[in-house]
Amino acid sequence: MNFLGILYGVLFWVATIIIVVGVANKIRIYWKTPAPLKIPTMPAPRTQTGVVFRMFREVFFFQSLFRSDKMLWLFGILFHYGMLLVLLRHVRYFQEEVWGFIAFIQPFGKYAAFIMIVGLVALLVRRFIVDRVRYISAPSDYLMLVLLLVIAGSGALMTFVTHADVVQVKAFFIALRTFDFSMWALPGSPILLLHLTAVAFLMIIFPISKLLHAPGVFFSPTRNQVDNSREKRHVAPWAAELDAQGVEYLDQVKHK
Repeated sequence: MNFLGILYGVLFWVATIIIVVGVANKIRIYWKTPAPLKIPTMPAPRTQTGVVFRMFREVFFFQSLFRSDKMLWLFGILFHYGMLLVLLRHVRYFQEEVWGFIAFIQPFGKYAAFIMIVGLVALLVRRFIVDRVRYISAPSDYLMLVLLLVIAGSGALMTFVTHADVVQVKAFFIALRTFDFSMWALPGSPILLLHLTAVAFLMIIFPISKLLHAPGVFFSPTRNQVDNSREKRHVAPWAAELDAQGVEYLDQVKHK
């Protein structure tokens, strides 16, 4: 155990609690928010099975983005799938015995960092050069992309330029997972500390950022609704209560 290990151990536990509780609370809010209107984006599926396939295409292939802006779709695909491979590669830092699949993707995840960086740089440049995008961009939009670039860039530097003691880093994160406080020790590599600080900061701000579109897409009424307004009347729960009260009131008026 050393000072850096204690400091970053506490930081990552706080960050983990914040991201888990924060995202869970947001999902609870999304779940309870009523959809007063039937507003699926057309053409929309007419069955629940069709909705499932639509969500699958939306989540994995960004179907609506492809239809609206193919250049943005390309940048988004590069970033998201590059990040997915990088995240899967990092699973090894939490496993004493690495799964075969995680071991298999290690070389792909190593070079996926460059794909992720290319996508992020393109998305950042787009916010500067496209007038309509620049007009609606808030400072947080730029800062989020810069933060992700810091994470990806520092990770790539540690892989290809200045190597950190990955054995000790892995022992640290396994110790965090198993509550083994005696193994809370980190090497003092500046690039590693920058990388870990940026990751922890991202975890902390994730529940209040636009990155919540990740779970939010599943609760979007434009995507998860069936196009059956002619066959079935759509009534939100609170509207159903009002309807019931209205019917009761009309019955009382009739019997007077």
